Amino acid sequence: MIAAPPLRERKAWQALEHHHAEIGRRTLRELFAADPERGERLTAEAEGIYLDYSKHRITDETMRLLIELAEESGLPQRRAAMFAGEHINVSEDRAALHVALRMPATESLVVDGTDVVTEVHKVLRQMRAFAGKVRSGTWTGYTGKRIRNIINVGIGGSDLGPVMAYEALRYYSDRDMTFRFVSNVDSTDFAEATRGLAADETLFIISSKTFGTLETLTNAQSARDWVVSQLGSEDAVARHFVAVSTNAEKVAAFGIDTANMFGFWDWVGGRYSMDSAIGLSTMIAIGPDNFDEMLAGFHAMDEHFRHAPLAANLPVIMGLLCVWYGDFFDAQTVGVMPYDQYLKRFPAYLQQLTMESNGKHVTLTGERVDYPTGAVFWGEPGTNGQHSFYQLIHQGTRLIPVDLIGFAQSLNPIRNHHDILSSNVFAQAQALAFGKTEEEVRAEGTPEHVVPHRVMEGNRPTSVLLAKVLTPRLLGSLVALYEHSVFTQGTIWQIDSFDQWGVELGKALANQIAPELESAAEPELSHDSSTNTLIRRYRRLKAMS
Repeated sequence: MIAAPPLRERKAWQALEHHHAEIGRRTLRELFAADPERGERLTAEAEGIYLDYSKHRITDETMRLLIELAEESGLPQRRAAMFAGEHINVSEDRAALHVALRMPATESLVVDGTDVVTEVHKVLRQMRAFAGKVRSGTWTGYTGKRIRNIINVGIGGSDLGPVMAYEALRYYSDRDMTFRFVSNVDSTDFAEATRGLAADETLFIISSKTFGTLETLTNAQSARDWVVSQLGSEDAVARHFVAVSTNAEKVAAFGIDTANMFGFWDWVGGRYSMDSAIGLSTMIAIGPDNFDEMLAGFHAMDEHFRHAPLAANLPVIMGLLCVWYGDFFDAQTVGVMPYDQYLKRFPAYLQQLTMESNGKHVTLTGERVDYPTGAVFWGEPGTNGQHSFYQLIHQGTRLIPVDLIGFAQSLNPIRNHHDILSSNVFAQAQALAFGKTEEEVRAEGTPEHVVPHRVMEGNRPTSVLLAKVLTPRLLGSLVALYEHSVFTQGTIWQIDSFDQWGVELGKALANQIAPELESAAEPELSHDSSTNTLIRRYRRLKAMS
């Protein structure tokens, strides 16, 4: 990899600063008037996803400079290093090789002396065999009954990925089975997930790489107690629990047969793991063939990102636009609005993918950054969001770029619902871009004192991503698109998008505080005065009848 100079010293960055001073105040109305064909030209397409980025506050010169910035930042070299399995996760000295999870079995990639593709497909075969047994009824519970309920127990990427994938692909799932997910250590989450279910028909998938995550193991132990109390024997654990983990010793101590332990590797970050063994619940829900189609979609977008010219590369374009708005327009958030109810958990999934990856304040070499990184990602399905927070996007004082995700076909066509839904994708993009002027408001006969309230300035940027229909393959490509957009941003900012040390401090302090909350005797507290006071008040409230 080339060693790029500090971001603000790169020639393309400095050119972008001058360029922004020239065009930063130009409106989308002006840009479209001067360039009527931009709506046909500023587009890109790959793997069934059509990207219209013409409604961004950019010109051809903007994109040329952004591409130069990507090249000067070493994006092609760092991309090649990732696909080669180099240790680009510098703070943990390991590869970031989620792309290997979806490589075909015919490929080979040797990393640190091991062909990781061979290892991946060994686990995939194990997953397929087990999923087939559960789906066919061959795998039975302790009393001989068929498994009808699957509960995935995990947190972070071990939960958000499986939840999102299940909801996104529910149309393709086995409707004779119930799938639920437990992540929060709040006991309510476990209580509601198991409510109404019979233990002799329920299988728990405990997803924890180390089998030591406090929240997951707390919920797992409660699940164990729930099964044993209903079925009356410790022997039931082996028929009602499997593990996605690398810690065979702890898995066996829990009572799970290690033959039913599905492994993964330290080069798989949690937020990049939904297509690994963490996706076991997804495979059981939609079947191995559909899971393979999802993997194929991931791989297809990987290959596009790997080989397409930067100027026609969907993840690169989207990543560079995030840099453009975050660093030159001071846009602090990005909205992601999928116009498909099945994608209702997609924004939540992206929150972890984007913010855990790029919420960093030091460079790869440990120097403090002097520019913004990592926008806040958020969103809700359309059209629900239009009746809540779109007001702020249209008329608020903060610039919020928005991704609008639409599909030409519905999986559940009823009357004209889908055309009404889809009309809002295009209408919102148009309204956000062009707004409504004072003259236009007055021409509608609006009373003068109301005119200022009805003016919409427009000039709010959007990307429209349009596909034919939501399929397992399309979902894989869509997720990979955002993964590589995140990678592109991190490369520009010269940060490590694959560690997450900011998650650890709170965990460590919680492990210290938990015994102080549980102790029967008044503990000696050594925290700050605020934390000490809160702990004492909690203990008093807890003790009240």
